[in-house]
Amino acid sequence: MAIEIETKDCTALSDAELAEMADMCAESPSRFEVGLLSKQTEAWVLVTLAREGRSLRGFSFSTLERIGGTPSVLIGLASVRRTSKRDSVLRAIMTDQYRRAVLAFPDEDVLVGTRFTNAGGFEAFKALEEIVPRPGHKASGEERAWGRRLAKRFGVDNGGYRDRDFVTTGDNTFPLVLDHESLKPENLDPEVVAMFVEVDDNRGDSLIAFSWAMAEQLAKLA
Repeated sequence: MAIEIETKDCTALSDAELAEMADMCAESPSRFEVGLLSKQTEAWVLVTLAREGRSLRGFSFSTLERIGGTPSVLIGLASVRRTSKRDSVLRAIMTDQYRRAVLAFPDEDVLVGTRFTNAGGFEAFKALEEIVPRPGHKASGEERAWGRRLAKRFGVDNGGYRDRDFVTTGDNTFPLVLDHESLKPENLDPEVVAMFVEVDDNRGDSLIAFSWAMAEQLAKLA
């Protein structure tokens, strides 16, 4: 059965849908609850729901905005159900984000930013370029500045973020990240896995990451 995507304003999210999202999260390490999910409707503009038939398979809160003039897609709290189709669900959610980006920012390169707790999350960036941070790459001053901007946008205080390794320090609650686990963790790049050695999701740590969707690439999705 195909994955069906629906994106709408957060204000249109019903109590029943919030409860469904919380039920899905109860099966994952995040265990995001209804109260927390409800608060995200105030923090973000859009919510994307991925369904297989009537079953919710994933969701994401996001916004399209300009940060210092740069067009950006920011993904806040998001979760993908741990099923055998989770890679397809993640791909469908991200593809919908790109379609909306090209409509909002035609003919422009777009920054895509979010937070992860494990290397599997980087699968969200498969179609993108110039991922930061990445193995073997020393982040420039401007890239570190982008990390700080995103940390601020994600509500991380200055004392809780290390701009050289892009890691946020938690408060003993699961961080508001894009929560996804790879279907085939054995195929993950060991160097990417190593980037998460000091990221303790039990403590609430996360890694801020961003990448670029180029205008010519986005144009294909218009």
